[in-house]
Amino acid sequence: MVKNRKRSRFFTVCKLAVIAMLVVSGCSGGTSDADIGVAKFEQDIGQPQNGGTITVGYPQEPDTFDVHKSNGASVTDEIAGLMGGTLVYMDPTTHEIKPHLAESYTITPDGKTWTFKIRSGITFHDGTLLTAKTYKETFDRIFDPKTKATSVLSTLGAVKRVKAPDDQTLILELKEPFAPLLINLSIPGWLQPLSMKAIEKSGTDYGRNPVGVGPWKFESWQPGQTVTLTRNDQYKWAEPYYENRGQVRPDKLVFKFVIDKQTRLAALDSGSIDIAINVPAKDIKKYRSSEEFEVIERMRSGIGLLLEMNMRTEALQDVEVRKALNMAINKEAIIQAALQGEGEIAHSFLPPTFFGYDKAVEELDYKYSQEEAKKLLDAAGWKMGADGTREKNGKKLSLTLLSSESQAKETQLVQAMLGEVGIKVTINNMDPAAMLDAASKGQFDLTVMSYTDVDPDIFYLFFHSSQIGVFNDSAINDPKLDELLVKGRTTVDLEARKQVYSEVQKYMIEQAYLVPIYIDKQFIVVNRRVKGLKLSPDRLLYTDTWVAQ
Repeated sequence: MVKNRKRSRFFTVCKLAVIAMLVVSGCSGGTSDADIGVAKFEQDIGQPQNGGTITVGYPQEPDTFDVHKSNGASVTDEIAGLMGGTLVYMDPTTHEIKPHLAESYTITPDGKTWTFKIRSGITFHDGTLLTAKTYKETFDRIFDPKTKATSVLSTLGAVKRVKAPDDQTLILELKEPFAPLLINLSIPGWLQPLSMKAIEKSGTDYGRNPVGVGPWKFESWQPGQTVTLTRNDQYKWAEPYYENRGQVRPDKLVFKFVIDKQTRLAALDSGSIDIAINVPAKDIKKYRSSEEFEVIERMRSGIGLLLEMNMRTEALQDVEVRKALNMAINKEAIIQAALQGEGEIAHSFLPPTFFGYDKAVEELDYKYSQEEAKKLLDAAGWKMGADGTREKNGKKLSLTLLSSESQAKETQLVQAMLGEVGIKVTINNMDPAAMLDAASKGQFDLTVMSYTDVDPDIFYLFFHSSQIGVFNDSAINDPKLDELLVKGRTTVDLEARKQVYSEVQKYMIEQAYLVPIYIDKQFIVVNRRVKGLKLSPDRLLYTDTWVAQ
């Protein structure tokens, strides 16, 4: 999940990512390294070496490593995922779901009973053996209201009961078929197994003392500064697409939290970090021509910037006002000014790469026109005041825009564009964690968000009424939309599901619930002393990395 809130939930590209899941009656782990490929960036990597430390500069700090209690920020999933593992994984070449911590799985023809055989010999960092009971306890903890697992709960969707009749057999019983479940079970952070022994030992401090089954172990957390992971010397169960199937080679992996982009780049240039995440497009040219660094670039699997509107705000309850906001924003100008052209206009809440994307939205989307926006506002009763701000019944059309410094350029442009049609916007900048919290509590009129994902079920998280107070920041409570979103996650026939999301996209445009602005190209800069780094569409993969010393 990352509402920078991008919610980077999944591990792969979306290329029919739901993969006809219920047609599968059974799978086992019979893959070979030759069958599998994954993106690499370095050239001439040389002979791998053991030892050394890799330091990564991140723009955001996790809220907790108790993944069941997280606010859903992607940085939590990305770092926690390095300490964990998944029942299944998605092959980065074929996009098939294959067993991982499960050695095999079967799904009944009605899609309501899922049985996993858990691999033997897997241990947690504290020495606890992974069993089917471990997974039952983990999932039961998510379902327990006392846990308040609001962000992760929806990933298990229609699961009504979890059974573990023996140490190797895990059974999930569903109320109804649930299309995204198999892909959700490949989430490395959110749905990893947890050690109840470790949770009982640490109590309320478990979020700062996590224990997993992954290649990296937690060492320390200096709040506001760094999280340090160390090598798990017992690890020998990496996914088959990695060249290194045993313990990782570096001694440590350090995540340094540097919110300011220019400070992050200064740290990269000085050598205090080896990898910089989310490098601004304007700074990429110098790194592209550098012999010391390598630039990794990719289009986001999701939406890089969207404007959410709070339905608790009286003025925004009028669909004509919402349409006016859509028309008042010049998306191409924002892409040119904020991204130096390194992005594409978003016409829908889904990007074109997603299963279910309907090209018809490119014509249906609101076209930039200040004049049309002004006409809509006039017709809605908002007349221009002497000070340039519109008024209605003695009340000014004045809105707060919740943001963080990382979107400063974009929010200033939105502020100016809305100001030109008579809407006064006041920007309220917060640090990313505080922004997420304020957004989930509805403490805004407008807010900018982004997400990374692969499946159209992301619509459910953002807009279903059950998610108000969790991810539905806008407090949209629309029975027709709710019905469509439930239908989308319970329809398993691919063509029928595609049609549901076509209807969802058209209805969202009709109701103008948000302004999708751009799909951005993301840049990561890596010091060439770091070798073996690999990339999935939503995260960096460190299992094959090593440090040239």
